Amino acid sequence: MSIAALIVAAGRGVRAAGESGQPKQYAPVGGLPMLTRTLQAFASHPRVDDILAVIHPDDAGLYAAASRPFAAKLRKSAGGGARRQDSVRAGLEALSADAPQLVLIHDAARPFVDADLITRVIASLDDHAGALPCLPVTDTLKRGSGALITGTLDRDGLWRAQTPQGFRFDAILGAHRAAAQDSTLDFTDDAGVAEWFGLDIALVEGSEHNRKLTSAEDLRIADRLMRYEGARAGTVRVASGYDVHAFGPGDAVMLCGVSIPHSKKLVGHSDADVALHALTDALLGAVAEGDIGVHFPPSDERWRGAASEIFLKHAAGLVRERGGEIVHADITLLCEAPRIGPHREMMVARIAEILGIGAGQVSIKATTNEGLGFIGRGEGIAALATATVSLP
Repeated sequence: MSIAALIVAAGRGVRAAGESGQPKQYAPVGGLPMLTRTLQAFASHPRVDDILAVIHPDDAGLYAAASRPFAAKLRKSAGGGARRQDSVRAGLEALSADAPQLVLIHDAARPFVDADLITRVIASLDDHAGALPCLPVTDTLKRGSGALITGTLDRDGLWRAQTPQGFRFDAILGAHRAAAQDSTLDFTDDAGVAEWFGLDIALVEGSEHNRKLTSAEDLRIADRLMRYEGARAGTVRVASGYDVHAFGPGDAVMLCGVSIPHSKKLVGHSDADVALHALTDALLGAVAEGDIGVHFPPSDERWRGAASEIFLKHAAGLVRERGGEIVHADITLLCEAPRIGPHREMMVARIAEILGIGAGQVSIKATTNEGLGFIGRGEGIAALATATVSLP
């Protein structure tokens, strides 16, 4: 059966936005945007054929960056509405142009959904119009009025609802269309719409890991946990790169993305930034993607005089497409001149900007060759680079 995932990501996330004002679904969780992790769970599931996200119109750029690795499974995003209920209906209407048989409706704010939970929801739709993953309520429930407790509620038979909530597509679309006819109806989840419409909903075992990230504190805790767990369970790779360019006539050299006045320039097919070339090779090595010449051959006229930051951004993008994170970048420049020290701070900032990491994750060192060899004779500059990358 054809199955589509509908990811609800149109909210503003006011409680978790923090000072930046960035919606929570794009906030980093373990080095990746929350929405990227959510999309990854469905894109990697073998039963899910298509994914459609409902987003806020102002977030098109953020969404494009977060969803880029999953383009093969993505349908064109839909614009959200004033309420979650409106956003889901907009997504369902967008899917109806090429309707799937089943749809999984999931909140972007639940990035830790796992494949087993998705499979359980899908399996329940063999016999039911809808499926709702739940966990039993284990905390004692109290009723309060103002600052006082007024009673204790019986928790027997009470469940905590999660997503993805699965449905036969035609049934849930009909339910949402019917609910839209009465403006007084306001549902907090799609199972509520389905119940109101009279659809039978199966209770499916949920997962404690499938927590919803609501507040800024939720995001901070999740980010710390993901970074710690990733460091233990993931792979850390260290790779090196080397490059050299000769001097030619000119009045400045490009090093680490910074133009430095000098009596000569470095000669190369691109801007000959020997440091960025070495670092690009180091990052490509970390993900086993060959070298800079494979991706940007010097025989290709498109790269004549090109800024080397293009190459470095490409390599960093390949790391992130694999769910990886650049942990550290270290560069050593070997030259007699120009002097590197006065420009070091600017170089560090520029590389950090290109890679999208902190300045504290970039190290730049320089040394002479004590007058020996082609470097000692002032014929060119060489660079050594080491990249440390964390991969899932």
